[in-house]
Parts: sequence; C-alpha cells; structure tokens
Amino acid sequence: MKLSQFNFELPQEKIAKEPVRWRDECRMMVLNKKTGEIEHRQFRDIVDYFGKGDLFVLNDTKVFPARLYGRKEKTGADIMVFLLRELNREQRLWDVIVEPARKIRIGNKLYFGEDDSLVAEVIDNTTSRGRTLRFLFDGPYEEFKQALFALGETPVPIWVKDKVTPEDTENFQTIFAANEGAVSAPAAGLHFSRELFNRMILKDIDKTFITVHMGIGHFRRVDVEDLSKHRMDSERLIIPEKAAADINRAHSGGHKVLAVGVTVMRGIETYVTTNREVNPFDGWTNKFIFPPYKYVIPDAAVSNFHLPESTMLMAVAAFGGYEKVMNAYRVALEEDYRFGPYGDALLIV
Repeated sequence: MKLSQFNFELPQEKIAKEPVRWRDECRMMVLNKKTGEIEHRQFRDIVDYFGKGDLFVLNDTKVFPARLYGRKEKTGADIMVFLLRELNREQRLWDVIVEPARKIRIGNKLYFGEDDSLVAEVIDNTTSRGRTLRFLFDGPYEEFKQALFALGETPVPIWVKDKVTPEDTENFQTIFAANEGAVSAPAAGLHFSRELFNRMILKDIDKTFITVHMGIGHFRRVDVEDLSKHRMDSERLIIPEKAAADINRAHSGGHKVLAVGVTVMRGIETYVTTNREVNPFDGWTNKFIFPPYKYVIPDAAVSNFHLPESTMLMAVAAFGGYEKVMNAYRVALEEDYRFGPYGDALLIV
C-alpha cells in the first residue's frame, strides 16, 4: 500500500471542535466487513451487535496535561513544550518536543509560569524537533510533578481547536482512565458512559482493560510513500495477566472480541502466540498496522473517523478492508459525520 491511497479531502468544518453533550449519543456508522453494508446508528446502540460472553477490550490510559507554554532565556521568545514521556524521575529528565525548534540549543534555559516558577535546561537534541529537558527543581518529586502539571494544559490537538477550555480537562478523558501516561486520549473510549456500561451488564457483555500510553506517533505525518518504510514511535504497552486471560477465554470460547480504538487494536496484536493467544506484557510497542495486515485477535473494532494519510486510518482499513473502509469514509463525508477525537464513531463488525 502507498501513502497516497489514504488521501482524501477533509474540510476543516468536518472536524469536531467539541464532543456531543452526552458521551454515548454521538453518531455511529456500522460497517459490515464481509458485505460492505452500512448502517447509521447512535453509539449507545453498540450493545445491539454483541451478546452474552462477548468482550470489549478498552484502554485505561490517563491523559496528563502535556502542553506547556514558556519563554526562552535572554530573548524572552515564546516557546511551546510538549511533554512526551518522563525519562528519569530522580534527575527530572523529560523527552519533549519544542516549538519553534530551530532556535533552541543545548544549554538553553526555558522558563515557565508567570513568575518563572519552573526552569528547564536543554541537555540533548535527539532529532530536528525532539529535545531532552532537565527540570531544575530542588523540592520533593511530588511537589515537582504537581508544579509541572499545574502549568500544563490538556493536550487537545491544535488541529481540533486552538484554545483549550476548562471543560476539555474532563471531555478529553475517558471515564475509566486510571494509569497516567498518555498525551492523547484513546478517542473511541471517550464515547463510553456509565449508563452504557450498565447496559453492557444487562446483556452480559464483559469488559477488560489494557494500558497503551498513546503518544503523538499516531499524529506524526507519514513522509514516505512506501508504507513499509515508515517507522512508528514506540508506546508503552501493558497487558495485565487478567486482561490476557479474559481475551484468550473469549477468543477460544467463540465469543466476539471488540477492540475499542486503534491503540487497543495494535496493543493486542503486538505479542500474539502461534496458538493465537495474547500474552501478558509490560514493555514497548512500535507495531505499525496497514493493509494487507491480517488481524488475529479482534472480531470487531470501533474507532473514530481519522485524518487523511494517518496511521490510525491505515490500521482501521487493514481491519475492515481497504475498499470498504475508504467507501465508509466517503459516506461519512456525504452524511456529515464528525471527524477527530471529539467526533463520531465507526463500528466494524
């Protein structure tokens, strides 16, 4: 597959700036991956496609306030720092992206907060945009983390909205978020409400949780036409023993396994045994899924509508079939479905 095969025109007005009022009442397109048939439903209707013993696999990662605004020493130039991941707790080292990057050098100090309450020093340039920062903070780690996150904002993508509101703190987080570490929300999980979980219980639909700390690799522009040459950024993946057992039990028992979101799709496909089972795991994954990849574990998948040429669209197309998924996206544009993390959902069964 080529990058250009995933290109389509997406008008800016099709990208949702805000979520619907009630999480489970967004629109949901349902695609039958065998026939290509399309239905139009609401997300709360997702339980109609599953029954007793079927399993929903969800990502319980928790988004942290990863975007900080500050200024550069001496010049006072405005800078934006996007926290990617903590490298060393004791030394206060963080892997970050700095914008604009061209004027940031090793040794530069960056100041954050109205009273410059937090200072960081650039100690490494790993890529043209990436940096390693050492935060200069003498207090206990808990105080440092509190100060750092107090200055950060919820990292709703700039292409969704250019100004974050207090409501985004709740809206850009799933109701089951538990393990801190993501710089973007697992969008498909945003549609689940407590009422929907209760409806799952009434239908004896089970759920289990894995953790995939979603990074910005999914949003990085793919800059090679030959997709086999693209390399995904690594993300932390944790599949607890209980989740692996739940998935294997449902899978071997002939029940449907629903992967909720692209992070779950790639997570449960990362370490599959020759016996078609998922192993417990705690490490990193850089698995890149694109057609004609054949999934082993999930029988169904639900995801939001993604950007053109995005790795998330490619993973979805691999599951539902390239032609059928791209046709579904054409229908979505015609029928005014909302794209992006605050948008509508596509269920493939």
